[in-house]
Amino acid sequence: MSIPDLLFYIFILIILIQIVFYGFIFMRFGLHKPELPKLKNIKISVLVCAKNEAENLKAFIPLILDQDYPEFELVLINDGSSDTSLDIMREFERNNKNVKVVDVKPLDSFWNNKKYPLTLGIKASKYDFLLFTDADCIPVSSHWIREMSRHFTNQKTIVLGFGNYRKIKGNLLNKLIRYETTVTAIQYFSFALMGSPYMGVGRNLAYRKDVFFNIGGFKDHMNVNSGDDDLFVNQVATPENTTISYSHESSTDSVPEKKFISWFRQKRRHVSTASHYKTKHKITLGLLYITQLLFWIIGLTLVIYVYKSAIVLALILFRFVLVALSYGLGARKLKNLDTLILLPFLELFLVLSQLVIFITNLRSKNHSWR
Repeated sequence: MSIPDLLFYIFILIILIQIVFYGFIFMRFGLHKPELPKLKNIKISVLVCAKNEAENLKAFIPLILDQDYPEFELVLINDGSSDTSLDIMREFERNNKNVKVVDVKPLDSFWNNKKYPLTLGIKASKYDFLLFTDADCIPVSSHWIREMSRHFTNQKTIVLGFGNYRKIKGNLLNKLIRYETTVTAIQYFSFALMGSPYMGVGRNLAYRKDVFFNIGGFKDHMNVNSGDDDLFVNQVATPENTTISYSHESSTDSVPEKKFISWFRQKRRHVSTASHYKTKHKITLGLLYITQLLFWIIGLTLVIYVYKSAIVLALILFRFVLVALSYGLGARKLKNLDTLILLPFLELFLVLSQLVIFITNLRSKNHSWR
């Protein structure tokens, strides 16, 4: 068997694996019809951990306080900020009876680790149901708390939400960021729907307090600087206790990075936590990424060498149509359909960026969550 023959058969295998991912797994989210449980009036503690976020706190906290919900508290956690974040938090606390400030002094053993201040904030919260977001996030609607909390039941104690990024017209980096965010959401929503939840995002995540304390909080991965959201969900989520919420009213918007290097550093932190996932999730996600990378490498190689070009081009086209359909259906639900037109370019760029991030993380470590 010649090398081109071998590459051709490997390429067919790659296409078959991609069909399983995009046709049978990720299509679940795109075709999913949401069931909205009855509204609940459970008491909610909203937690926001901030480190040097003075301007964002002033702009976004009022939007959380304006939520249309009968009873909630806002726990503002100051993680050793060196700007005026604590002063701004104290001002909100003075003017709003449902605001509580937790001022965390940095400890050498937990320096630059978000999990320590978050743990203190959770301990200080007075309600049994917790809703998390970041200081640079805003609820899309005044019904954010209502829409997230309605998914809690006696069995469903973890709610995975969607944290979007603001749209900036004509900005290619912004499209890449929103594309990557949408792809990630389609993946973790789809796996949750098929009974294998593996991650959530701290920009929009809710769980019951006893879920946190029953597992000992973050103790099993406290030495990992990031992962207060995805590693925690990876550890505690099961098909029985996890559900999803992706309606527009239950979403949050975040301020996107404006420079590629800032986004790259952020993704380095996120990618580094994946090595701590459960083995089955590492294998599954690894297989997805490897087949994506090999699709481009082997596919372009076969096209360049004009090897069985009719079959190869037909397979490439079929795969692109399937990916576009799977992504397009999900992106429409998540209000990011404008990224579809650049799909091949964005996919290739993200695959190559992830390869560079993986190699960079092998050579050096990123120590801080901020």
